[in-house]
Amino acid sequence: MTLIDNTQLALERAISGASMRQSVIANNLANAETPGFRRMDVDFHDTLAQAMQSADSATIEATSFTPTQGSTSMRADGNGVDVDTESATMAKNGLEYEALVSVAKARIQIFQSAMGVG
Repeated sequence: MTLIDNTQLALERAISGASMRQSVIANNLANAETPGFRRMDVDFHDTLAQAMQSADSATIEATSFTPTQGSTSMRADGNGVDVDTESATMAKNGLEYEALVSVAKARIQIFQSAMGVG
């Protein structure tokens, strides 16, 4: 048995994905008035779910996320960013990030307690 199991690895990768998504959404909002800007997004959920199906820790640990171009709906100036939608997505993603960190922290505290440390 290893100390770091697939669940912990998946939590770490999900935190990384949520962090990357937050940065991409922030970039979308920063470019909301840039003519021709196309919104981007990071779908870390599906990528991580596929890696988890393998049940191979190396595959889960090596999972990486890539920003992709989001929806193609555009305004007259060619910009595809809806500030309200992006803000709501950012808030939802922020809450998910906080929940992932809380779960990971609780798991680490359980390990520490089991080892009699901390």
